[in-house]
Amino acid sequence: MNVSKTKVDMLKLSILLVIVPALCLGFEVRNHNTKEVTDALNEIHAECPDITRIYSIGESVQNRPLKVIEFSTSPGQHVIGVPEFKYVGNMHGNEVVGREVLLKLGMYMCEQYKSGNATITWLIQHTRIHIMPTMNPDGWEAANASPADKDGHRNWIKGRSNAHNVDLNRNFPDLDPAFHLGNGPNHHIKSEEEALKTPNLQPETIELIHYIMENPFVLSANLHGGDLVANYPFDESFNNKLQSYAGSPDDETFRYLAQSYSLYHTLMAKEHPTCDMSGDDDFAKQGGITNGAAWYSVAGGMQDFNYAASNCFEITVELGCDKFPKDEAKYWTQNKESLINFMLQIHIGVKGVVTDGATNKPLKDVPIKVYKSTPQTKNGWTYIDHDITTFEGGDYYRLLVDGAYMIVAEKPGYTSQQQRVVVQNQPLHEALKLDFVLMPERSQGNMKMGFGRPGSGRQGLKNMHKGGMSEAEYADYLERLQKVLEDRQYLG
Repeated sequence: MNVSKTKVDMLKLSILLVIVPALCLGFEVRNHNTKEVTDALNEIHAECPDITRIYSIGESVQNRPLKVIEFSTSPGQHVIGVPEFKYVGNMHGNEVVGREVLLKLGMYMCEQYKSGNATITWLIQHTRIHIMPTMNPDGWEAANASPADKDGHRNWIKGRSNAHNVDLNRNFPDLDPAFHLGNGPNHHIKSEEEALKTPNLQPETIELIHYIMENPFVLSANLHGGDLVANYPFDESFNNKLQSYAGSPDDETFRYLAQSYSLYHTLMAKEHPTCDMSGDDDFAKQGGITNGAAWYSVAGGMQDFNYAASNCFEITVELGCDKFPKDEAKYWTQNKESLINFMLQIHIGVKGVVTDGATNKPLKDVPIKVYKSTPQTKNGWTYIDHDITTFEGGDYYRLLVDGAYMIVAEKPGYTSQQQRVVVQNQPLHEALKLDFVLMPERSQGNMKMGFGRPGSGRQGLKNMHKGGMSEAEYADYLERLQKVLEDRQYLG
């Protein structure tokens, strides 16, 4: 991996934060208890009421709320064209750094927005951001109550699990085997109802399943501790080996996303002492990133569940060797630019709205297929075997690195539509806008593009034509299509 080249490329997608005088909310990065976490969130909201909202997605085993603070210019609303991002911290209760840096991130974003920081202002104006400082408040209570040794270190395991002694990052429905077999859908492997039938789901896991599957998230990171690396899917190996690289169909994009965090961290991608006493896990030599299963195989993790069950791409970030450090303040300095830069990556690729050409109403659950131009292959195109789907308002957001692509929208009962695009991601720019208008199929039966599964370089990349329509019907189709596009100010 050419780390230096990757960092140069990544600078195209991010700019240095503008340094402006900051307001002071009096927040200190330290070990905050449950009440202090709530107080900190309330303080942020009181300071920035117009761009924040506090809500809870449910409760832990011991009835502690799983609170989230949202940043948006339209708090409480999903806006078509505005992608949604989430950070989740403290999934393992004894890994507290994520909890603290997310609280500080909320304070920082409020301060910088009010001070006129150009990057933060643009980010909040173009993104709906959800920050959950702690997913496992009960585990934190147990970890915090455990005694520290003379060096300030606490028990390595105490408080990791929830109050039922269940590791929440092994408790999600394991959808990886079905994905790997390739004899079913390549997205949304199970419905929410089916996922919730998984045995022994914990209250926290259940709330996160609802949260992930009922909201239009596009990009996410889950913050952990115990090592220093950005980890990307898949977490579970294909062959039951303890360590074996398991790349997803979006491996190129995930590697990019992981490096968008690691390369902006002050230490992660640089030479530093390893956390593994044996020195085997020298992730700095890999640019500060690792494939999850190549590190060690994990079944039932939240990262893979996001990818297989929803439209959301999630990575897992390990923030340092010490899970419950005595001095937490330094971690904000180490992670500040990484946290901001990673959120900006939600604007790479393409986005748009899919509508019914006859009614002009949005179409929900339309699969968006992506083929990447690969001139070295026989067919010249390679299918990225993981579709996303449109949300309630017909909107979609497809994360992609730079390149030439064929984007296809297809839905049973409608003619398919395809468009060729060149993605050239730029800093502080929204994703390339690409709308689709699908016409209901006529009784004569329009041509349908054939996309099989599994594999790559699929058939069906012929240009759209009028299929079974008469000349008059085809002319009517083109006239209505042009009107829809003109209404959206895509022409003229």
